Amino acid sequence: MLDIKFIRDNAEAVQNNASNKGYKVDISALLKLDIDRRELSGKVDELRQKRNEIVAQTNGGRPTDELIAEGKLVKDQLFDIEPRLKDIDVSFTTMLKQVPNMAMSDVPVGLTEDENVVIKTVGEIPKFEFTPRSHADIAIERGWLDKERAAKVSGSRFAYLKGDLVRLTRAMVDYAMDVLSDELILKKIASDAGLNVSTKPFTPVLPPLLIKTETYDAMDRLEPRDDRYKIEGEELWLQGSAEHVLGSMHSNEIIAEDDLPIRYAGFATSFRKEAGTYGKDMEGIFRMHQFDKLEMESLTTSDNGLNEHLFLIAIQEYIMASLELPYRVIQKCTFDIGKPNARGVDIDVWLPGQDKYRETHTADYMTDYQARRLQTKVRRNSGDIELIYTNDATGLSQRPLIAIIENGQTIDGKVRIPAVLRPYLGGRETL
Repeated sequence: MLDIKFIRDNAEAVQNNASNKGYKVDISALLKLDIDRRELSGKVDELRQKRNEIVAQTNGGRPTDELIAEGKLVKDQLFDIEPRLKDIDVSFTTMLKQVPNMAMSDVPVGLTEDENVVIKTVGEIPKFEFTPRSHADIAIERGWLDKERAAKVSGSRFAYLKGDLVRLTRAMVDYAMDVLSDELILKKIASDAGLNVSTKPFTPVLPPLLIKTETYDAMDRLEPRDDRYKIEGEELWLQGSAEHVLGSMHSNEIIAEDDLPIRYAGFATSFRKEAGTYGKDMEGIFRMHQFDKLEMESLTTSDNGLNEHLFLIAIQEYIMASLELPYRVIQKCTFDIGKPNARGVDIDVWLPGQDKYRETHTADYMTDYQARRLQTKVRRNSGDIELIYTNDATGLSQRPLIAIIENGQTIDGKVRIPAVLRPYLGGRETL
């Protein structure tokens, strides 16, 4: 969440930013609660101090009638004010949590995703001498995908992945993990992008798949709750992406500056209800209730946060280009970047089976918005303690898998394997 001191000093800008992001918050009402909260808090502190002074005056002996009367008056006043302060605190915190993070100055202002901006387009759209088929048609024909039996066992939007599709999935994840773990490759990516950043490798992580309600809420990723799976009778949820359980790893910790950046590459099976999406998104494995994803999470100092965001995007582009997939980079507008984000970028891949670009990656820059509630801090070498800055970004999901099938399809129904994945598949050039 935002610092209330920042909101006091920038009320109009914060209100305008919330409107640009599509969030209905009343900053004037929040600041009125803030004033009331501080006034009552001051009175409570004064009364508690007075109570302590009265206790001290007894010196362990019998209090005078005057002290008894004074003590009763203080007790009655606290009995009246403390519940009011508690109620105001709850209302204030609830309203403060609703205020979105400030969008950076280069984020396009827009009220629909149609106002996102294409930054660049990379690679040529493939031309086929035949009508390209969808990944679903190819995978079902090859015996790689079985959604009918999955529906019998688990319901709609689940699938059995089988045979070479499983091997291709593992090859992609192993390749991406190798990229993120190789400092020489990361140095090349940073150099090619013109970024002066640490090239410290990512630590591979297999994270827990469940997250507590309080922690999920502190990450500001719990909403919309209708899209999440909750464990009945417990304050636990199935995470919707690995960054939800990676970004919260260091809550209530103070990290030494020399230990930053902390970079994790977390692979997790994730779960979302995906309510309200139909049509072609229901075909194959494009939008599932259960999916596998490799996620990058990074914790940095404030002065390195933006460059880290740009570095994660450069890594995403490197992976997409090396997979020989045509893609475009999208800078998301204020409406589309999300509540905790200061900036957001998507990568869309070309899908011949849909004859359009579809999202494969997203990169989110949150500044200190998440860290303020998580209380994740850095101790600078100077001794100063500050909030850390967080970034998360897709490393690899099942969407590029779809793109490899559709862009690499051949007239005889086979799939050409990108060169970088062939060593992971015994040298095979096609599946």
